[in-house]
Amino acid sequence: MELTLYQIDAFAVKPFEGNPAAVCPLDSWLPDELMQAIAQENNLSETSFFVPTSDGYHIRWFTPAAEVDLCGHATLASAYVLFNIIGIKDDAIHFQSKSGILSVFQENEWLRMNFPAQPPTVCDTPEEILKAFNNTPVECLRSEDYVVVFKTEEEVASLTPRLDELLRLDLRGVIATAASSQYDFIARFFAPKYGIPEDPVTGSAYTQLGPYWAGKLGKTRMHARQISGRGGELMCETAGDRVNIYGKAVKYLAGTIEV
Repeated sequence: MELTLYQIDAFAVKPFEGNPAAVCPLDSWLPDELMQAIAQENNLSETSFFVPTSDGYHIRWFTPAAEVDLCGHATLASAYVLFNIIGIKDDAIHFQSKSGILSVFQENEWLRMNFPAQPPTVCDTPEEILKAFNNTPVECLRSEDYVVVFKTEEEVASLTPRLDELLRLDLRGVIATAASSQYDFIARFFAPKYGIPEDPVTGSAYTQLGPYWAGKLGKTRMHARQISGRGGELMCETAGDRVNIYGKAVKYLAGTIEV
């Protein structure tokens, strides 16, 4: 069986930055084991699959290790494929997902994703996080992931986590963040239990970071950067129980796979 596959750099304005995602449009679902095998073969942080429905698309995401309930950058990449390659003429795409309806809108050169907010709540810092990082956070919160807040962006940039300790955590991953002089805030994301030692840019993390920093900074619209090796910028905007995440994307690869 031959399938079309795209590789899109999400949260990027040119190739080789942002977060690469594989996108595989389908007419109908493949067996779960085959989709997981394709994601493992691609060896990117996420591979997205979508099928058409009566009122939009159904989307699913797989890391090299497992299926996940929500992924931002691969949703952005999928919307880019639909708008710019497949040629959908609508201004909005609505994806059904395990996290509910996710809508993506074209707004000039930006794509705006409307996601459910996941505000984190304060918690004790797990012992695994204290052992994993070479700096002690000033605050720890939890939602889909642990959010650890540091005093300075330099501390976040210098983190060299022990991934074996992070593997033992009960949540998906760990977001390290701090206020920034150039941006409203910066972040890094680690999810080794899902086969992602460090993710270049993690859209879903901002469903947690947006509400947190909106409360700290007293603003609803914020400019952020994820300071991974590749790096990427985005805008996030809190809107009640939703978060708007703005990003750009570029095509790196288009081809076919044989499975």
